[in-house]
Amino acid sequence: MTAIRLEEIPDAGGGRWPHVAGHFRSMRMGDMEVGLTQVPPLDCTDAYSDGMLPGGICPCPHYGYVFKGRIRCRFPGTDWPDEVAETGMVYFFPAGHVLIYEEETVALEINPAHALGMRMDAMERAATARPDRHTLNQQAAPAYEAPGG
Repeated sequence: MTAIRLEEIPDAGGGRWPHVAGHFRSMRMGDMEVGLTQVPPLDCTDAYSDGMLPGGICPCPHYGYVFKGRIRCRFPGTDWPDEVAETGMVYFFPAGHVLIYEEETVALEINPAHALGMRMDAMERAATARPDRHTLNQQAAPAYEAPGG
């Protein structure tokens, strides 16, 4: 399939990543993974380190658009300044970061499938190993409204 409506993207990557059910819709399209993130305020720092990502940082570059909310991208261990993307902004966050969703956020991302899979698998490990620290699936997702709707 080469075209799909946002609301038709499978929840939780079609069941690959159950810890994000209700918050992350995702599917592979060619070499890319198309994802719709809908989260309450969320700091991914612990999930990256608990998920055993090397250095506690995300190995995936992210290309996206924020429909609603605010995402802070930090680069631990570097002197790079934080990057911030908020409602109405297109962004690119290179690999080597930690994401912090500072508000309820709805964002569309198109990412290299392999790199995103490594990150999501790590977050799945973190949610399984430390459910007390990773309760995303117990929080309500912000309501998604199609643009212009």
